[in-house]
Amino acid sequence: MFRIKIILFVSFLFSLSVFSQEKFTISGTVYDQSNNETLIGVSIYLPELNAGTTTNEYGFYSITIPEGDYKIQVSYLGYAPIIEALKVSEKITKNFKLTEEAESLDEIIIESNIEKLNIKTPQMSVNKLTAATIKNIPVVLGEADIIKSLILLPGVTSAGEGASGFNVRGGAADQNLILLDEAIVFNSSHLFGFFSVFNPDVIKDVSLYKGGIPTKYGGRLSSVLDIYQKEGNSKELNVTGGIGLVSSRLLVEGPIKKEKISFLVGGRSSYAHLFLPLFDNDNTAYFYDLNAKINYRINDRNSVFFSGYFGKDVFGISDSFVNDYGNKVGNLRWNHLFSDKLFSNLSLIYSDYFYGLTLDFVGFEWDSGITNFNLKYDFKHYLNDKLKLSYGINNIYIKFNPGEIIPNREDSGIVAEKLIDKYANEFAAYIDAEHKISDKLQLQYGVRFSNFTRLGQDELNVYTNDQAVIYNSEFKKYESAEAIGTESYKRSDVLASFNNFEPRVSLSYVLDENSSIKASYNRMAQYLHLLSNTASPTPLDVWTPSGKYIKPQLLDQFAVGYFKSLKDGEYSIETEAFYKDIQNRIDYINGANLIANNEIETVILNGKARAYGLEVLFKKNEGKLKGWLAYTLSRSEQLTAGRNANEPGINKGNWYSTPYDKTHDFSINASYELNKKWTFNTNFVFQTGQPTNYPVGQYEVQGLNVPIYDDNRRNADRLPAYHRLDISATLTPEKNKNRKWQGEWVFGIYNLYGRQNAASINFTQNRETLRNEAIQTSIFGLVPSVTYNFKF
Repeated sequence: MFRIKIILFVSFLFSLSVFSQEKFTISGTVYDQSNNETLIGVSIYLPELNAGTTTNEYGFYSITIPEGDYKIQVSYLGYAPIIEALKVSEKITKNFKLTEEAESLDEIIIESNIEKLNIKTPQMSVNKLTAATIKNIPVVLGEADIIKSLILLPGVTSAGEGASGFNVRGGAADQNLILLDEAIVFNSSHLFGFFSVFNPDVIKDVSLYKGGIPTKYGGRLSSVLDIYQKEGNSKELNVTGGIGLVSSRLLVEGPIKKEKISFLVGGRSSYAHLFLPLFDNDNTAYFYDLNAKINYRINDRNSVFFSGYFGKDVFGISDSFVNDYGNKVGNLRWNHLFSDKLFSNLSLIYSDYFYGLTLDFVGFEWDSGITNFNLKYDFKHYLNDKLKLSYGINNIYIKFNPGEIIPNREDSGIVAEKLIDKYANEFAAYIDAEHKISDKLQLQYGVRFSNFTRLGQDELNVYTNDQAVIYNSEFKKYESAEAIGTESYKRSDVLASFNNFEPRVSLSYVLDENSSIKASYNRMAQYLHLLSNTASPTPLDVWTPSGKYIKPQLLDQFAVGYFKSLKDGEYSIETEAFYKDIQNRIDYINGANLIANNEIETVILNGKARAYGLEVLFKKNEGKLKGWLAYTLSRSEQLTAGRNANEPGINKGNWYSTPYDKTHDFSINASYELNKKWTFNTNFVFQTGQPTNYPVGQYEVQGLNVPIYDDNRRNADRLPAYHRLDISATLTPEKNKNRKWQGEWVFGIYNLYGRQNAASINFTQNRETLRNEAIQTSIFGLVPSVTYNFKF
């Protein structure tokens, strides 16, 4: 009721300006002519009014304009524009179908580049990538990869080769909200970070929000990676796939009932492990995943979607060590158009991340994971030509399985143990306004209310003075406290509850037709924490909720930027400065044990973090040569002070670099279309070395030198700088033109000059020479690849 009053009040304020002339609404959906896929971000523009809008995540648009005669322009890069005369004297429902400008594989059309800068919108700190762009970026082993592509953008880094996850603006990997068709994905990596879980054949749209994050998103601090899958071709059966050196993929899509019901099934699997027995190697490492989707357009006002994803990794050393982990997600969605001004989406979502480990030489199995059920209802209300509202609710029920030890041999001597399951519920409601104040000034503002409730569990430890971590003044170190007892609760009991209001505001001020300045502020709360004391997440890392001993993380982020389009959009430049302040960032005492720890609160302290920097992105959007140059200058630091005057805190209470602090981050991506047959692509990356610790001394034990590390110098040293150059060439045979079967060859070289980038440096004593030595571990040298892509 409160939300309805707000809407009515805002509508009344702006109705005064529209009574002078009757206005009507034009609305509809924009499709791809060839397959009936809805198109996201299509521009709908009326030059006589200098007004327009874009399609939403489901291809829907709505715009209200005065009565009159106009020309309507519908444009989307990579597609032929539509320009039609339009007489407006009543409300109109008008759908559009756009035709691709080039007759070639959808996935290799470089012109399908929706990342082009929009000067006027208040949305900032967002990057968009298409499957076309992603597939043209050279990556290791020739496998197109969303995450590896994002790392080429300003403000986005990784912990290095073979590292899972990614870091945004100095934030940790667990501070990224990753959504696949609105479902939360907790682990985005295959084979410990060599590949991402997202099959590029299945992906339609990728958006990365780094700041100015709309209020419909919440639960993470650093970024939102919002990925939408294709809906399936509702006109004809299509098969797309690719065969590479280490993996292959296949996508089948087509109509169940033409123009009404379509399906999509995509699979991908690696197979390099099949060749290991030929070399007397009984180890194994492989992954597979499956995407599926059904789309039913009931009528012009209702559509139903069901999408799912299942992916799994298996890594084994002989028969003694087997590790398997993966994601399962499912989403049932209903799009309903209440009127030509009110669009809604109701979603019921299931998401599960599971982790398993078998250690036969020890005699036990390990099982852990996190599961959630999510119900969300979102509305988009196009009130008038000046104001649009987005509002909705979201409720997530979460079960945490920290781990269970299961003996698998009678003679193992292992005792079965189940760590205590944890439960929580996260509720949110939001309202967001897109407000055009004038032709020069536009605002996007709103607020999100979030409530996190930690629910009852079988046992909860009790500590003296509620201090799970104590400071030993004699030995001058933090230690885990001993529990003085436990308390048991019903599932319906509330162990802790947190409420947060999260305001967001963004604005753009147009300086002229080709340039603008933008600014944003957003406050966000994160109630889930990934327990990891490594720079990169691993499958064994465990998620834990906020509660009695762990506070929710809170972020305040400010950003300001200058944006300019050059030569009618052929070039663009984006510059942004940002500052992030984070409260209650978890930190670990020295020597913390995170694995199979049923008392995780005894190794955690609450600190704070900050990150700040400058990002520059220069892009060439048109012509035979396209690409971008990105540079980020930034710092990312953490501080955990003592809880009282007698405690020193971590690192003597001083700021120290986080594991994902990269002072300089420079990247170049370029694509050159030589002719219809050959396209060449390259990228170059340079990053400041990752923070680490080197020994400060040594001691001798039975003739062996053991390095000494200073616990009060956290991340005081750095690995050598990281850099590499990648190239690729795409060959599209001319005989493809008049054939149903279309194919292309992609030849690539990752790390062209064979740079041995350091993943880590370990210090030890050579057993033969007895001399101290530093041993560098590198993942990749020069890696050639070849992939054949096809479609029919």
